[in-house]
Amino acid sequence: MQIFHHIQSLRDSLAAERRAGKRIGFVPTMGNLHAGHIALIKQAQTTNDIVVCSIFVNGLQFGLNEDWDKYPRTFREDCDKLKAAGCNYLFHPDDAEMYPNGLDTQTRVICPTMTDVLCGASRPGHFEGVTTVVSKLFNIVQPDEAVFGIKDYQQLAVIRRMTEDLCMPIQITAAPIHREDDGLAMSSRNSYLKPDERSRVTQLYQCLTTTAEKIRQGARDFDALESEAKAAITAAGFRPDYFSICNSKTLAPAAHDDKRITILGAMFTAGARLIDNISIELP
Repeated sequence: MQIFHHIQSLRDSLAAERRAGKRIGFVPTMGNLHAGHIALIKQAQTTNDIVVCSIFVNGLQFGLNEDWDKYPRTFREDCDKLKAAGCNYLFHPDDAEMYPNGLDTQTRVICPTMTDVLCGASRPGHFEGVTTVVSKLFNIVQPDEAVFGIKDYQQLAVIRRMTEDLCMPIQITAAPIHREDDGLAMSSRNSYLKPDERSRVTQLYQCLTTTAEKIRQGARDFDALESEAKAAITAAGFRPDYFSICNSKTLAPAAHDDKRITILGAMFTAGARLIDNISIELP
């Protein structure tokens, strides 16, 4: 695996691969890699000749009082995992390389839809930071395909919209959620969980699966279903951020005759904010 810290040297190497007719896949991450990230690398390998991974903890998508400074940075361990997975290129820039003119004057990429609800409502400016850095990474790597996990469903939807709106010739591929044996969605922030919380945090996933099953069986009082789930999360000792039944494409509140529905939830533990979702397709 070749490691690059600078944009131009990575571009030069990828240009040579492109001239050789190689198809390039890309997996952007913030590091602290787990099995879910490695599954993204493996998926990218199935449809591409070359796979590029990036590790960059993007300060632009963290708000005030969020965890940018304590976000786990495990570069050496991440390199070992990527090498074992057969990743070809790793791009690991610093802040000065990605934002040479500083964050305050950085040109921003703004998606005006789907970004002020759900995670966007509790993290103002977050998705502006996501779309800005992802567009920069897309311009640097110029991949044929980029693979994102479905766990960050809202992020995936926003990036798909950005890619479509800006006419980027990149295939956006969604990879399934990678879960622990008890159903907990894998996340770098799971390391923040307190030992006494670990057995209870599956409540979010349980609420998602229960709600999905009720909808499949014909329940359509979405407000009541959302309230029931929030009450169950609270009873388990956590604070719900949101629990929303949405149209899978627009993330607007689901209508009773929608056929593609995504149920999204987020909750606060003592030291972490966890998100998860389930999508269903009705006959």
